[in-house]
Amino acid sequence: MRMLHLHSSFSAGGKELRAARLMNAFGTKVEHTVVSAQPGAYGAAVVIDPSLSVRYPETFPDLQGTPTPGRLWRIARALRGHDLILTYNWGAMDAVLAHALYRRVLRLPPLVHHEDGFNEDEAGGLKASRNWFRRVALRGASALVVPSKRLEGIALEAWHQPRGRVKVIPNGIDCAAYVDKPRPDVLPGIAKQPGEKWLGTLAGLRPVKNLPRLVRAFAALPEDWRLVILGEGPERAAIMAQARESGVAARVHLPGFVAEPSHAVGLFDLFALSSDSEQFPISVVEAMAAGLAVASPAVGDVAGMVSAENRGHITAPGDEAALAVALRELALDPELRLRIGIANRAHAQAYYDENTMISAYRSVYGQAVGGLAAI
Repeated sequence: MRMLHLHSSFSAGGKELRAARLMNAFGTKVEHTVVSAQPGAYGAAVVIDPSLSVRYPETFPDLQGTPTPGRLWRIARALRGHDLILTYNWGAMDAVLAHALYRRVLRLPPLVHHEDGFNEDEAGGLKASRNWFRRVALRGASALVVPSKRLEGIALEAWHQPRGRVKVIPNGIDCAAYVDKPRPDVLPGIAKQPGEKWLGTLAGLRPVKNLPRLVRAFAALPEDWRLVILGEGPERAAIMAQARESGVAARVHLPGFVAEPSHAVGLFDLFALSSDSEQFPISVVEAMAAGLAVASPAVGDVAGMVSAENRGHITAPGDEAALAVALRELALDPELRLRIGIANRAHAQAYYDENTMISAYRSVYGQAVGGLAAI
């Protein structure tokens, strides 16, 4: 079984790490070819089982550029020789269009597209031109997989997808791996000291995550609190500049990307997001599985993801003052954090376990290639 993965980026973000976990779950009976639209962006490769057969070709046609017939033809020809094509997000949409245009003449394999959300260029609203492009390109897809109810609505209404093509598969994790507390020194360059409390988040350091907002909201917390942001990306300098401006640079730490979040999230005492746009963030599920309370804007499905006990601390999108209030209330009340954390862990274990997610993906991919036994 040969799978071709075409990513907008294969950096170590939520959708990329999920794809890597699925590759590991499918095992050695599947061979993988992984292409990133961003050259060299292959950070998620570190979590792929080294026993798997995985290629990262350097000669695959560029996934981004003007969608001329000649360029789309070259992409379509490169899709041959596989059993299933998996495309991810807007950055791979030219390949989806190439497949739609030439799938019959070239007898191309089936394609399953995944949409996990939007970058800053669509965080404030969908672009009409992209909506039209998706409608045309997705007509040849066997399935469109989305992780959230909000994205399901967009797919049905804005992209005019038939209901039978759209598959909602919530992100899942190995919840059991988050139960045990990690060592205090598990993160590079920082160790949790006695008496310290950590406000933590996992996020790519990108503008859409709006981490300077989280720094400003954190600044009002007591001196024994630290802000620990796990992730990498181009916004590192902007985040630290905001920390200096807010007078908390000594209490803000960016240890970098962590390949195994279950080894680190348990160090947090409270979890937060500050994003302008999300859909079904895996990091929230990871925090819940670790028994943490969550403060976040109500972006994507976040308000519906957390337990009922936690929903009062999910604030209006863009309301920085409300996020700061939610953080401070949780930071100053350890009993409240504990009560919410217990409820969140039970909710994650009941609804977001990895085995359920993997089974759903096996079903969608198997149906695309004509039988579950193939995967």
